[in-house]
Amino acid sequence: MSDPIPKELTPQQAYQLIEDDPRAVLVDIRSSMEFLFVGHPKGAVHVPWIDEPDWTVNPDFVTEIRKLLLGGATCSKDGPCAPVVLICRSGKRSLEAGKALLSNGFSNVYHVDEGFEGELDEHHHRSTVGGWRFHGLPWEQC
Repeated sequence: MSDPIPKELTPQQAYQLIEDDPRAVLVDIRSSMEFLFVGHPKGAVHVPWIDEPDWTVNPDFVTEIRKLLLGGATCSKDGPCAPVVLICRSGKRSLEAGKALLSNGFSNVYHVDEGFEGELDEHHHRSTVGGWRFHGLPWEQC
């Protein structure tokens, strides 16, 4: 049996889910430098999956997401837990981080398939063929 994978959303679908469900949490899992200097979706919470200086998986990632969800208090007896929507640069790290959450008991996990910046174009530029920013969704930078 394969590991469960998070549900894929386009950037537009992710934005709509966050707008429609006030319990939903958008988590930007990129490094601190990416979050601060490249920009991030407006209202996103930052919890890095892999971060500088060691570029290793954050051993506290699952715990930090649990804290965001008040240890599960955002789950109801009759309904699903609050949606957790993960976003990274192009959708690869968020897929892996989503798998980690699902294997640790989370049930309502999504990832943004194009990420914040999308894939590289033929000139090795991002934000030209996909991603949150490419689609004109709300974002900011520090």
